[in-house]
Amino acid sequence: MSVLSPFVFWAQNEKNIFIKVDLKDVKDPDITIEKRRLQFQSKGVGARGLNDYAFTIDFNSVIDVKESVYKVTDNRVDFTVSKLEKGWWPRLLSQPQKPFWLKIDHDRFQSEDMDDEVADIRDDYPNLYEKLQKEEFGYKKEDFKKVYLSLYNLFMYVGFMYVVCVLSVRYLKEGSDSFPGTYAAVGPAMCFLHLIQILEIMHPMFGYVKGGLLIPLLQIGGRLFTLIVMLEFEPRLQVMPVVFYLFMTWSAIEIIRYPYYMSRLIKKENGLLTWLRYTAWIVCYPIGFVCEGVIIFRNLIFMEQDNSWTISLTTPFDLTLRLSTVLRMYLLFLMIPAMYALISHMYKARKQKIGPRSPKKARVKKVK
Repeated sequence: MSVLSPFVFWAQNEKNIFIKVDLKDVKDPDITIEKRRLQFQSKGVGARGLNDYAFTIDFNSVIDVKESVYKVTDNRVDFTVSKLEKGWWPRLLSQPQKPFWLKIDHDRFQSEDMDDEVADIRDDYPNLYEKLQKEEFGYKKEDFKKVYLSLYNLFMYVGFMYVVCVLSVRYLKEGSDSFPGTYAAVGPAMCFLHLIQILEIMHPMFGYVKGGLLIPLLQIGGRLFTLIVMLEFEPRLQVMPVVFYLFMTWSAIEIIRYPYYMSRLIKKENGLLTWLRYTAWIVCYPIGFVCEGVIIFRNLIFMEQDNSWTISLTTPFDLTLRLSTVLRMYLLFLMIPAMYALISHMYKARKQKIGPRSPKKARVKKVK
């Protein structure tokens, strides 16, 4: 029968090695400390319940046996192992292979690169933390939020790139004759992608990204209204050329935005990609707003002709609710403010990220 090993966590500073044995209710442990070895055996409550546990550590360098001490508590056994010579060990063990039960105690770990005795290694020394993770796991352990956002951005980029490729190939083959079939070719994909984008409204709520709800709500809500209410229910609009221009404009924005987000997640921003992210909107946003306005205006005409999207209420005042009236109010009073809010947001973001070009300082010649 193989001997069970408890989980053991270690850390170091320049003088000592700190070892924590995750074992509860330890009674009369058999502990042997030698110059290059630590042996432990005891009965206690560990990962496999109440059992006999044991482990042996062959140290990377020589320790001072007389100055090394341990303390048994109800929840664990703590060792403070004194190094014979001051210095930083590259690893705890003499051999490079590490057993599965040996872990790094990141809360107490220090290295020669750390100039603060009380520091958060995760935030203050990310490169060292990444190195320790690779040593312990063989790879860098990512948190769920980062993995989720990376997969989300990658999926959305592939989706919008698919739309751009389909529309581009159709245009190269058929020219302007491909415009009437734009919605039939990629309309369902655009609806699907924008429905998934509702998640971007919830990301700030759960703390996955910084920022408020207003901007993503305005942008995604406006697009969904145009796609589902204006286009999906009006086949006569689906064959108009404006749909092609609208879909290409939206997709052009997204195939820049999502790779930029991915580059930020891995902390490897690209200068050209950053410039495109905060510059392409200057052309794309106005085109997108004009296309949306054209679609809403043309749909308004169709609604008036067909008397559709109308609800008559039986009241003493013969009240009739018309979506066409709401669209008129939107075009007259809401569309310009919404466009201004989005453009102002992007302008401020561009100014903060790229900044205005500072005027060249005039060179002053020294007069001898």
